[in-house]
Amino acid sequence: MDSFIQCAFGLGGPSAGHPLTGAALVETLRADDLAWVHLDGRLPESRDWIMQNLTYLDPPAIAALLAEETRPRATVIGEGVLIVLRGVNVNEGDDPVDMVSLRAWVDPHRIVSLSMRRVAAVQDLSDLFVSGKGPRTAGGWLGTLADLLNARIEPFVGTVAEQVDRIEEDVFTAPIADAERQAMSEARMSVVSLRRHLSPQRDALAALAKPDHGFIAKVEARRLHEAQDRTARAVEELDLMRERLTVLREEIAGQQSERMNRTMMLLSVISTVFLPLGFLTGLFGVNLAGIPGASHPWGFAALCVGLLVLVGLQLFLLRRLWRN
Repeated sequence: MDSFIQCAFGLGGPSAGHPLTGAALVETLRADDLAWVHLDGRLPESRDWIMQNLTYLDPPAIAALLAEETRPRATVIGEGVLIVLRGVNVNEGDDPVDMVSLRAWVDPHRIVSLSMRRVAAVQDLSDLFVSGKGPRTAGGWLGTLADLLNARIEPFVGTVAEQVDRIEEDVFTAPIADAERQAMSEARMSVVSLRRHLSPQRDALAALAKPDHGFIAKVEARRLHEAQDRTARAVEELDLMRERLTVLREEIAGQQSERMNRTMMLLSVISTVFLPLGFLTGLFGVNLAGIPGASHPWGFAALCVGLLVLVGLQLFLLRRLWRN
């Protein structure tokens, strides 16, 4: 098999459940028997192979398969449907939030999918065919793919929810440190990024579940509706986490404002106490004749006692004002 073709299987006819290669793959895709091929979009040979062997596809479908930037959607074109779905990024060294895109053209006779990065759900689907448990219809292929994508999306959303729970507990039980603020920012970015992809994916699955596609049976449409419902629950969970993070952000801002107010109050008290003391010591410290008590041996002691009495009086007044 060519390196740019990651997997290819027959779903119907004599080749059902068997891998396809070379000319047999091209002929099966062109014929009425249902077949599936998945291409590596990173390799230029994939584009050349599509332009050479899939000329019977509508130009908008080919353009969407080869597009660099995609957004989850499901668009009916003629007898087929163009779908773009996203999955959790489990590739080594990548951020799971940076969801990988899968594009596919699905009609009653062929399924052509392509991805720019490795999609774990595609490998899972290929393994099902290898084990003889792969779907045999286009609607079954769509339902199985949606289930495999959700099988990784739901646990990852749960992981983000646990992270938000820990942040929430830290915010309300202990003073916030820079680490907690950084963790909250990362969680917020994860929630925003996941929702940006899963919200349109929910709508795409809802469009697939509608009884408008002749090649999707009722039982398969119900399966897609269930997959759409699972995605909708994930989106609702993300909406809830976004609201919780907003509340936590306001709580942190309130705690910072309260600490700032306490600090300013302490500085005000210190200023109130030492301002008159500084004035009196500065006044009696001038090096001029006529300073009261300058020639008296107890003059300095009397000044110190007077300052202590003044401090005590100030603290007494400040305490009464604080209580009031």
